[in-house]
Amino acid sequence: MDDLGWQAIEYDDGLSTRSVNLLLEHGRLDLVVRVAAERGEWPCAEGAVRELCRAGEFGRALDVMEPFVAIGSRDALWAKAEILLQAGRPEEALDLVRPGEAGSAWKDRDDFAGLLVKAGRVDEAIESLVPGLEGGGTLSVLVEITEGQDRDERVLELMAPLADSVRQARDEGQCGHPFSHVWELRARVLERAGRADEAIRILGEETVAHRCSTQKAFTDYVGLLARHGRLDQLRQLATGQNAHDLLDIYAGALRAHGRAEDAEAVMRDAIAADDWVGYRAWLSSTLLTDGRLDDAIAVAEPGFSWYDCSNLLYPLVVRLLLFDRPEDLLYLLDHPSVVAHQDHAEFQQWWRAWALAGLGRVDESIAVAAADPEPWSDPRIVKAGLLARAGRLDDAAGELRALGTVEARRELFEVLVRQGRAGEAVDVHPTAAERRAARPEPRPVPAGESGYALEPPF
Repeated sequence: MDDLGWQAIEYDDGLSTRSVNLLLEHGRLDLVVRVAAERGEWPCAEGAVRELCRAGEFGRALDVMEPFVAIGSRDALWAKAEILLQAGRPEEALDLVRPGEAGSAWKDRDDFAGLLVKAGRVDEAIESLVPGLEGGGTLSVLVEITEGQDRDERVLELMAPLADSVRQARDEGQCGHPFSHVWELRARVLERAGRADEAIRILGEETVAHRCSTQKAFTDYVGLLARHGRLDQLRQLATGQNAHDLLDIYAGALRAHGRAEDAEAVMRDAIAADDWVGYRAWLSSTLLTDGRLDDAIAVAEPGFSWYDCSNLLYPLVVRLLLFDRPEDLLYLLDHPSVVAHQDHAEFQQWWRAWALAGLGRVDESIAVAAADPEPWSDPRIVKAGLLARAGRLDDAAGELRALGTVEARRELFEVLVRQGRAGEAVDVHPTAAERRAARPEPRPVPAGESGYALEPPF
């Protein structure tokens, strides 16, 4: 249980979900099943069960999960119930995790209601949540689990007295009611029930007219307008003090309704009137999504030299996955306006190395990485990564084997899997215990009279 707790907190320790998915992508389900049993790797158990259930091998899936259930893992117990349910054994699944009559944790009750819905017992699930509606939080669960279950009218009926209590409290000048989120939830149910006009009217009245409405309600209202083509109403909201928050939503709605040129014009006019970084960020990213790299650069170029989160180079590279487009990435980095600020040299240095390696120019990429005064990782691991990026897997594996550190072995795992040597990759990969032991012990920090640390991190 201690190891599982550590893996849950330090999610990349041991075989991570990403590593397990890589093995499964290479057809090594058998190996994932074995590692789950021999090393107690929870991501392996989760991945194996998912694939086994997809193949209809429910007995094997239960065998994988049973050791984790036996040590008292709640997650494993609920995973076993899901397997039984998929195997067509709903009564066993429900009996396994059925909450007690009193004193059960709210999460158990909410999760059990979700399981009831999956078992086809929707009305029973709804009624099981009714006693907990007084707490407020269960209302969200009720809305979630009834999605697509043809019970919207029943849910709206349960919401009605809660909405009345919020309205009464608001009329008395009280804000912060525990059911203050009832308006956005009610609008959501109305929309999915085919009553979008009513949803827009109700949520619009609550968000525009009342000071107690939440930012979430306002955001949901704007989303409703966008989804249902209420572009004139949305345009009116996306002006003045709301422009920085809503103009991109309005422009996105225009695009969604076939008016891409109008959306671009709206944003260009906004830039001309108020050269705000958010406008440039939205337009440049959108242009790049449309394949208009030069136009995207022209819009973002003034922000290439801005500092920190205002720098517009970062969203072009990361959010739009230019790492997978090395020619475009190198073209962008060679733009004369690209400036690497102090403490932000990674905006230029390692991206360039990665792009060169992706183009097969591995020697150049290694030279660029070697010249970095502040490498982003162990230089030998960086070199191996660039070799692997360029397809030179044998050379990359040799570098990592020679290094032999815990981090190098993690990187070697992926190289070996790509070489078709998955069994060897698992043997090389450090266990969660090894990763845990390799972590430096934190320096003790003195505590004050309050019990809190006097030095960072607090």
